[in-house]
Amino acid sequence: MAYVESRKNLTGSACGIVGLALTFTGLAGAYWPVVIAGLYAAGALIAPPERPPAPEFPDPSSRLASLRTDFATLRDYLGGVDLPPAASGRLVELTELLEGLLAPGWVSEALATDPEGVHALARAVHQDIPESVDTYLRTRWWTRLTPGTEPPERPLEQQLSLLHREAESLAAGLREAEARRQQTHTRYLEDRGRSDRGGT
Repeated sequence: MAYVESRKNLTGSACGIVGLALTFTGLAGAYWPVVIAGLYAAGALIAPPERPPAPEFPDPSSRLASLRTDFATLRDYLGGVDLPPAASGRLVELTELLEGLLAPGWVSEALATDPEGVHALARAVHQDIPESVDTYLRTRWWTRLTPGTEPPERPLEQQLSLLHREAESLAAGLREAEARRQQTHTRYLEDRGRSDRGGT
C-alpha cells in the first residue's frame, strides 16, 4: 500500500494514462504495451523522491501548560509549609512573579518563544524552590538539636532572593523583547511613510 500511494506510482500511473490515450488514438500502434510500460517507468523515474516525515516535538505552549500544572502542585506543597515571616514574604513575592509569567495570555506566548526562559522557569518550579524549602525544613530540625549554629532562615531568605532576581531578569528580558518589537514596528511605519511620500 505504501508504494501504491507513493509519488513514483502516482506519477508513473499518470504517464501510463497518457500512454493509454495514445493507444486509443492509434498513435502507439502495435507497440502500445511497450509505450504504456515505458511511459509508466519514465514517470516513476522522474517523480520526486519520497520525503520522510519530519519528527514532531512538543509545542512550547504545551510545555507551559504542563508547567502550570506542576506549579499548582508546588503551590499546594508550599501552602502546607511553616516558614518564618521574612522568608514567607520573599516566597510570596517569588511565587506571584512566577504565576504572572505562567499565566495564559500574551506574556506566556512571549515566553513560549524563549526556550531558555521556559527552562529557567521549569528549573525553578521543579528543583530550586522545592530544594530550598525542603533543605530549610531539614536543617531547622538539626538546628534544634544543636543550638548556637547559624539559623537556617538566613540561607533560605538568600536563596529565595536569588531566585526572585532570576525571575525578575527573565521578566525584564521579555519586556525588552516587546520594546524592541515596538521600536521595529515604529521604524517600519516611518520607513513606509517616507516611501509613500517619495512615491507621490
